[in-house]
Amino acid sequence: MTSPLPDALLGPADIRELAAVLGVRPTKQRGQNFVIDANTVRRIVRTADVRADDVVVEVGPGLGSLTLALLEAADRVTAVEIDDTLASALPATIAARMPTRAERFALVHSDAMQVTELPGPAPTALVANLPYNVAVPVLLHMLDTFPTIERTLVMVQSEVADRLAAPPGSKVYGVPSVKANWYADVKRAGAIGRNVFWPAPNVDSGLVSLVKRAEPIKTTASRREVFAVVDAAFAQRRKTLRAALATWAGSAAAAEAALVAAGVSPQARGESLTVEEFARIAENKETAGAPEPTPFASADAPASAEPGAPASTGTPTTPEESA
Repeated sequence: MTSPLPDALLGPADIRELAAVLGVRPTKQRGQNFVIDANTVRRIVRTADVRADDVVVEVGPGLGSLTLALLEAADRVTAVEIDDTLASALPATIAARMPTRAERFALVHSDAMQVTELPGPAPTALVANLPYNVAVPVLLHMLDTFPTIERTLVMVQSEVADRLAAPPGSKVYGVPSVKANWYADVKRAGAIGRNVFWPAPNVDSGLVSLVKRAEPIKTTASRREVFAVVDAAFAQRRKTLRAALATWAGSAAAAEAALVAAGVSPQARGESLTVEEFARIAENKETAGAPEPTPFASADAPASAEPGAPASTGTPTTPEESA
């Protein structure tokens, strides 16, 4: 592979110049905070363990800070960008700053939640600075839609990172924790300071690593069936599972029967259960007609991102809520 130009990555002056040319002014209302530090994006790529044969999908590339660093290390990069202006400008930025890699880059101009296929070879890695108020739904959608993804590293609001990586029994263990664990082994992979963004946000950021499970969860229940139990359990997380799952099962007695059959105490609460235990509960449901799960959302999440949270390297957020 030909080495990229020594000054190919974007620095603070480059970001501001690009934004000025495009007429882009990052605002809190649109959730736009651009990464301006080349060392940070290279650190993200290293932490993601991006390899020379990887096909990486990136969500929310913005002006291309992380995209260029990914192109230095991966075989191919496909970026998914919803913003019209940013999407139209990114290919030219890649061609100008990294011409020898331009053919290895593809752009999908779309809402990531609507993406069901990508051009070129199947992705092997997902690396993204996710819009904070839709971070978990986007993450879970991508993992479910593209099962070839082996390694994932996402930058999210620090609080969301804690929730994703929380173990059973933790105060912040909830819907995001369980659903992420359905797909992968999850852990915190570092913190990101506020000064690497323009403008600087009012919240801290965290990196989360997700490595695809070597073996899928062994269960006869489907993902939707398991996620329905998870949603029900955490919708009323202060209640015992016997009470919290009553509507899901059809009655409190039916919920208790399913819990006992699964080897779970009816007096337990959702925050103490592993994803495997939720799967066993789903397997033992006897009553039909329970409500459908919300695939990637739940009331267990924060109501919204804090003001000034960096939603992405440039992707505007939407009113949707994360799980």
